[in-house]
Amino acid sequence: MKNPSFLLLLAFLFQSAAAEERTDGWQFQLTPYLWLPTIEGKLNYDIPPGDGGGGGAPDIDVGPTDWLDLLNGVLLLQGEARKGRLFFFTDIVYLGLESDNDKVVSVSPETGAPVPVDVSLNVKTLTNLDGFTWTLAGGYAVHDDDRSSMDVFAGARYFGIDTKTSWSLSADIELPDGGDLLPRQGSHESEEESWDAVVGIKGHRNIGEGNWSLPYYFDIGTGDSDLTWQVIAGASYAYGWGDLIFSYRHFEYDGGPKGLLEKFSFSGPVIGARFSF
Repeated sequence: MKNPSFLLLLAFLFQSAAAEERTDGWQFQLTPYLWLPTIEGKLNYDIPPGDGGGGGAPDIDVGPTDWLDLLNGVLLLQGEARKGRLFFFTDIVYLGLESDNDKVVSVSPETGAPVPVDVSLNVKTLTNLDGFTWTLAGGYAVHDDDRSSMDVFAGARYFGIDTKTSWSLSADIELPDGGDLLPRQGSHESEEESWDAVVGIKGHRNIGEGNWSLPYYFDIGTGDSDLTWQVIAGASYAYGWGDLIFSYRHFEYDGGPKGLLEKFSFSGPVIGARFSF
């Protein structure tokens, strides 16, 4: 007859080995979320040739405005894979936006100075904007205990945007010496793509002994853009399946004076559910 103590010892060793394997193996998180941003910035269109020796293009100011009036389509998803102190994560943001409260500012082809368009002349100006952002990074946990964590990471961000503006005025905008600067009706479409290197930190700190914690995130980078950065801060509540997250997110992109987007920003509250497995 086998020794019962020996059997119990084998069972304990097997259970400990299995627990250690789960701890040392890959752990995953998937976070679908909803971001309700307001949009602020300028779309810089190249000046096309005009009739009569002139030229002009609309310089569109979009926002700040109510996100409900802008949002046409959305895909927001984060994912993370972690093994020990090493991790990789990705963040995908697609926003389809439409604004019909824009104003038109013509630009003189001779001086580059803005030529104001009287508000009474603006019948309807419509801007469609489709933006896609993909961040992919990897990093290392420099601190991780039961109370708090801090990760450092580095990676890349792709930012692509496609815009189209159509305008309708009650009269042509003309130069003082003749020639159309901006016809009463027209449209202009442009797109921009950029890759930027980013670095940052992220982590959390627990509140007391309960299920609440304070997550944070910050990154900054450059490359094709002059500067891109974002910050996320808020609170989360832990459940058995994962976390419910409430936070505020600000994303800023500066393509420079010659870029399509000059000091463009997206800011607003975020609510998400992070599933751990």
